[in-house]
Amino acid sequence: MIARWFAVLACFAGQSSANDTLHLYNWNNYLAPQTVKRFETECGCKVIQDYYASMGEMQAKLDAKIKRYDVLVPSAYVIGDLISAGYLQPLDKKQLPQWRNLQSSWLNPEYDAGNRYTVPYSYTQTVIGYNEAKLKEAGIEVAPSWAMVFEPGRLAPLKGRVSVLDDSREVFAAALRYLGYSANDTSEAHWHEAQQVILKARPYWAGFDASNYISRLASGRVWLVLGYSNDIVQAGLKAGDGHVVRALVPKEGANQSLDSMVIMSNAPRPDLAHRFINFILEGRNSAELTNLAGASNPNAAAMPFVNKGLARDPAVFPDSATSAKLEGLKPLDARTGRLMARLWAEIRAR
Repeated sequence: MIARWFAVLACFAGQSSANDTLHLYNWNNYLAPQTVKRFETECGCKVIQDYYASMGEMQAKLDAKIKRYDVLVPSAYVIGDLISAGYLQPLDKKQLPQWRNLQSSWLNPEYDAGNRYTVPYSYTQTVIGYNEAKLKEAGIEVAPSWAMVFEPGRLAPLKGRVSVLDDSREVFAAALRYLGYSANDTSEAHWHEAQQVILKARPYWAGFDASNYISRLASGRVWLVLGYSNDIVQAGLKAGDGHVVRALVPKEGANQSLDSMVIMSNAPRPDLAHRFINFILEGRNSAELTNLAGASNPNAAAMPFVNKGLARDPAVFPDSATSAKLEGLKPLDARTGRLMARLWAEIRAR
């Protein structure tokens, strides 16, 4: 009987060990490896990460039901759709004592009243990044405008050295802002106008890239990018000798996106998911999100540990003047969403 009891215990021990895995689906370059290793040590578990480069890619994989995840880090404008589709489960805030560290200004969003499903993780700005040394060598003056990305006259000396995100919503939003419209504009005529701006600029671009442009900007293989503020900070940290990477918020305005941690409704390990989220919310751990991943931070307890240079960078922590130029993306209505998909397919086919 005793031998049988120990055999049962051994069986459960082996099963627990095999299942002590957290499955995280996140943006590329959006969590410091040191943070992951420390969490694995603390929880005695393994973190397995998959990555996406756009919200469209993430949603397609979820819809295909290829794999079950515990934690996602989606952008604000898709949260409503994820909730409506039943992809998310409510949070148990009793398991999140570090919730108190979050800045109140980032709580209670209109798409998730009371933060029933979402935990603010980071916010980013979609901006212009550039290799200052390379542009100086070429005698190219930097203008604080989306014209650097879209105007053929400015692009000509940069031909083949400009990279833009492989993300239809972000590229169209930048083109709309360049034209003086809201990034959330629903006018079909304005979207066609934005498409023409993109088509005229495309021959000068090196391509669409949401994964490798960090290293390419840092090394000088591309000189200017339409990218995320956190990625541009990372490019600056990785820049080799003679390369200096800068970021700027265009005068026409730019997008600001809050990304949140959420738990999947079919999460294999919701207990580990809550534990991971609470771990990230601790001040020093959250500060690594900024110091090592370059991301802007909604966590008040993180700020004493954030690198002072980053804390003063308006592309990372926008001041009041910069904030006035920022706009959050909202969900597109079905008609505009279909229009964007068609116009983007035409762009990519050229």
